[in-house]
Amino acid sequence: MRKCRAKANYRRVVMRLPDLDHCKSAVLNSLSSVASRRVYQYAIEQFICWYCSEPRLAFNRIVVTRYRSHLESRGLAANTVNQQLAAVRRLAHEAADSGLLSPELAAGIGRVKGVKQLGFRSGNWLTADECSKILKHTNGDTLSAKRHHAMLAMLMGCGLRRSELVALELVDIQMRQGHWAIVDLVGKGGHIRTVPIPSWVKKAIDEWTLSAGITEGRIFRAVGRTGKVWGSGISENVVWYVVKDCCESTGLDHIAPHDLRRTCAKAVSQQRRGAGANSVSIRACICADDRALSRLQAEPAKAGE
Repeated sequence: MRKCRAKANYRRVVMRLPDLDHCKSAVLNSLSSVASRRVYQYAIEQFICWYCSEPRLAFNRIVVTRYRSHLESRGLAANTVNQQLAAVRRLAHEAADSGLLSPELAAGIGRVKGVKQLGFRSGNWLTADECSKILKHTNGDTLSAKRHHAMLAMLMGCGLRRSELVALELVDIQMRQGHWAIVDLVGKGGHIRTVPIPSWVKKAIDEWTLSAGITEGRIFRAVGRTGKVWGSGISENVVWYVVKDCCESTGLDHIAPHDLRRTCAKAVSQQRRGAGANSVSIRACICADDRALSRLQAEPAKAGE
């Protein structure tokens, strides 16, 4: 007689807290990017808090649709809602693979549509006068002022992300084709690129490293209240608060580090349109940056005098 194969038990449709935690760990372990793990972890934890706030009959398409309505009622942007829904779909997929959820329910959750985005947000960016005002305000003689000045110069002149700025080391800055550049910078998603450094940005970095006595390792370190440099680096939150405090002190509110990156990208793209689309060498990029930010280069020099 032929033996009857037992079918997989997919009768479980209710997800308890231990099951959700197990699926969350599976989702996070499947992601290679640190930034993606951070975003997905936050989105899944938000969904678990909402899901466990009141008893649910099942983890299905109707519940996820209600969660989408909950996100929309909070006034979140379309990209934010779609990002959190993507994490919930990934959670249902891992639950089905682990045998904790019916495949039919997981397929139904995957069919939950996101929020349609009408138009695109332009974002914030600064003008050359506003950048000059910020750099003049942060140009001081203390170690904290020199560190803040160098950090803002790198964000405005090179367009680095917070994670790239805090991980930057002295060996990454090299001379190429007669100009300083950050060579083989590993950015978001593992993308490798070379970032040119304008002369006024390199001057701000040299002033900070010389005053702080930094000869190796990461460029930006913590500065204590007594004015002493300590530690081997700083966190991304330090960059956030430095940009926030320096901009608010000059009368500019709601400015984030990524707004400075957007400012650099906008200035460079405007100059590259005039220089031509084939300007891909480091020298051409440096010249474009210097022309676009020539006013920023002149103002810190005057403030230093």
